[in-house]
Amino acid sequence: MKTVVAQPIERERYAPYGSLVAAGDEHTARSANHGTAQAWDAQAVLESRRGPAARCTASLFRCQPWNEGELVPVLRLERHPSSTQLFAPMRASRFLVVVARGGDRPDLSSLDAFVVEGPCAITYAPGVWHHPMIALDETADFVNALFSDGTDGDCHEVAIAPGLVQVQIPPR
Repeated sequence: MKTVVAQPIERERYAPYGSLVAAGDEHTARSANHGTAQAWDAQAVLESRRGPAARCTASLFRCQPWNEGELVPVLRLERHPSSTQLFAPMRASRFLVVVARGGDRPDLSSLDAFVVEGPCAITYAPGVWHHPMIALDETADFVNALFSDGTDGDCHEVAIAPGLVQVQIPPR
């Protein structure tokens, strides 16, 4: 069995899979809302390759916390081949992001895992294989946005045989 140890998310290390959306250094922000806010622009591009029938939709995901121990078996991965997918926490202390590269099937040798803390959102680039969202510590709410047209092409899922791969969650 392959065990992948989740690491704290870093913008550069996560870049092959998508974007980290988070406030940066205050010196790099611009003034917004007539001086009542700071803005860090263009942190992620929401891309659609679905065609004119696709709409950008927003959903709410409420994820129950993982409480099965420090090892998470990877039993399923999914991808949105023609859309960026954004997960923006409304309420989350920490969450786990599990990603892999691949074509029609995920390349399990490329599996990587990240722990996200603080006020950060993530995107999955079109075609990136990923595990369903995993909340850590407490129930978490996420806004989920992606382009979809309601067809089978919106999402592809594959089952992973039990015992092939697991992710180790580091202690807090």
